[in-house]
Amino acid sequence: MGIGSFIKKQFIDVLQWNEDTEGVLAWRYPMADQEIQNGGQLVVRESQVAVFVNEGQIADVFGPGTHTLTTQTLPLLTNLKNWDKLFDSPFKSDVYFFSTRVQTGRKWGTPQPITIRDKDFDMVRVRAFGMYSYRVTNARAFFTEISGTREIYTRDEVEDQLRGILMATMASSLGASQVPFLDMAANQALMAQQVKGDLTTAFARYGIALDEFNVTSVSLPEELQAALDERISAGMKGGMSADKMAGFTKYQVASAIPLAAGNEGGLAGIGAGLGAGMTVGQVIGQTLGSTLAPQAGAPAGAPAAPAEDSIEARLEKLKGLLDKGLISAADYDSSKAELLKKLIG
Repeated sequence: MGIGSFIKKQFIDVLQWNEDTEGVLAWRYPMADQEIQNGGQLVVRESQVAVFVNEGQIADVFGPGTHTLTTQTLPLLTNLKNWDKLFDSPFKSDVYFFSTRVQTGRKWGTPQPITIRDKDFDMVRVRAFGMYSYRVTNARAFFTEISGTREIYTRDEVEDQLRGILMATMASSLGASQVPFLDMAANQALMAQQVKGDLTTAFARYGIALDEFNVTSVSLPEELQAALDERISAGMKGGMSADKMAGFTKYQVASAIPLAAGNEGGLAGIGAGLGAGMTVGQVIGQTLGSTLAPQAGAPAGAPAAPAEDSIEARLEKLKGLLDKGLISAADYDSSKAELLKKLIG
């Protein structure tokens, strides 16, 4: 091989990236000691952007297409190198390719509960899971803020950072939304919409556009799901109306019945534990028809005000407990008999 052929081999005539590896977002062209030939070709595919970096400074950004590299197509680089005339010699710059394809089917989740302020319950610890997709839309910002001068930057690496942004944004956006958590949990599309708006702004700083964001499941920690947590109970008692307190009491009773049924003695144990002469039907009936505290203005130690629910209404509630499997048929018949005695007595 002659000296002329050897020198020619040191010049790069075509720069392109075939994206042979899945999940790569940024790739630096391997320059080594080679130089780019004046008049060489830069091939940027539809799903890519190419960035020229000269001495640590971004000089030019190229979109999809085939570009002939001259002083006309590299005006910023020409200015940085102080080339006043058309150059004939090869030049050398770092060239980075960025994938702009949509990265689909990316999973997100909160393995550890995040705490958010809630309109109804004061504080709620919640877990949520879903899917999202994104793509690089601003290669300059992505290079400056995230990928830098590394030879290769992968999807997994950027998602480690996006995960932290997502958790912080989710907590702040849900907490500031003033939409009750129960409404969001019942309408996951509403929750996704609330988070997506703030998340789009947070991602944009890094040159990333959020394409889709959805919530597939929402759950509370087990202990909170079982009794809405002791902290929530205390917060509700402070400023709760009589009607709301009655509703909360009924929720606690309904939650406790399946637990009691699983214990030795079943529901019959409840009556025995509350005193002789008090039947299961009385326990259920009195609990469904009373609140946890006396009405305002009642003297200390005075019995609670009579329940407003009629016996017919209690019978309907009792039937509801049976239909939901919260009490047995025997318990239902016994309690029904007690109530009917009062109705005809």
